[in-house]
Amino acid sequence: MGAAAVRLLLVSFYYPPDLCAGSFRAGALVAALRERAPPGTQIDVVTTLPNRYQTFAAQAPELEAGSGLEVRRIRLPTHRSDMLGQARAFLTFARQARRYVAGRQYDVVLATSSRLMSAVLGAWLARRRQTALYLDIRDLFADTISEVLPPPLAWPAWQVFSRVEAWAVNHASRINLVSRGFEDYFRRRYGDCPLAWFSNGVDDEFVAAAPAVATARAGGGPAVILYAGNIGEGQALHQILPRLADALRGRARFVVIGDGGRRSVLQRSLADADNVELRPPVPREALLEAYQAADVLFLHLGSLRAFEKVLPSKVFEYAALGKPILAGVAGYAARFLREEVTNAAVFAPGDVSAAVSAFDSLPRGDCPRPQFVARYARAAIARAMAGDVLRLAGAHVESS
Repeated sequence: MGAAAVRLLLVSFYYPPDLCAGSFRAGALVAALRERAPPGTQIDVVTTLPNRYQTFAAQAPELEAGSGLEVRRIRLPTHRSDMLGQARAFLTFARQARRYVAGRQYDVVLATSSRLMSAVLGAWLARRRQTALYLDIRDLFADTISEVLPPPLAWPAWQVFSRVEAWAVNHASRINLVSRGFEDYFRRRYGDCPLAWFSNGVDDEFVAAAPAVATARAGGGPAVILYAGNIGEGQALHQILPRLADALRGRARFVVIGDGGRRSVLQRSLADADNVELRPPVPREALLEAYQAADVLFLHLGSLRAFEKVLPSKVFEYAALGKPILAGVAGYAARFLREEVTNAAVFAPGDVSAAVSAFDSLPRGDCPRPQFVARYARAAIARAMAGDVLRLAGAHVESS
């Protein structure tokens, strides 16, 4: 007699073909769930039409239905990337998500969330259906918002969002944290809550592109330093890049690929920089080509204490490609890079002198990191996490 089928709901604000870490994670997890779930299992995904970047608009159907999988993409109103615009967009998402799942029952509601509210929506849907809730927490929004906002707003905002966070967490049957740096925060606030640890990882495209042998950098011209990803307050590129580009003038040329709420600020701050090129987001195939053309990969986070707990997903694809990594990070991310990633130089966020010294310390050339790639392959992590979700649903899962 075969294993009993289950029905799962995934709530994710981002989903392929959108370009962001949440999308890549959700897509890999759904693929792993379909692979490991008992025959007859139904997975419903409620998400949005691609909206991560205004300068990159991938096409996708609003309803995508196939054997065992139904994806409902909700159209959002046009909005800016400020907090008010994001709030309006999420309210639209939440209202439409509630309508979509009305009358449907699930064995598990799974919500993957960076800015908290997808977790809250998942908790509300699970509670209404009196079903198990699996939260995948990719950021500590309440912790971060208290430092990002001006002082008059920070305390009341923290009061609100910390209560909302606690409500969602206290309804969860299981909670996955993508960063070990989140553990102290969760243990301090929620005691012995049931935690799992499935990190971000290296996607198949980057596994395939990982170098097999070490190669030295050819030529003696300026090094090409590439940043690819979100250009927001958290990355603080507008605070570091103009000064760092000036300090490395004649020695390095910067390429920045991405978009976000601080892109216009960054662009204005670079008005006098002739060694920085800003490019819009590109599909992953073109991104891989840009990575391969770079000499050094750049990463930076702001100096807020909240950012000392995070582990940027960008670390995994950077590390897979074997390129030298120049990273302005602190806390857990700095420790992870020092312990897990060879040929990476870390400096304190915002410290230009330390960044120049770190740049000077990097050997030039590609250095394979096969152990890292094997340990953090996204497909393997997603398979293990899918098994954890399915066991919560009461499904029998074979060992992977």
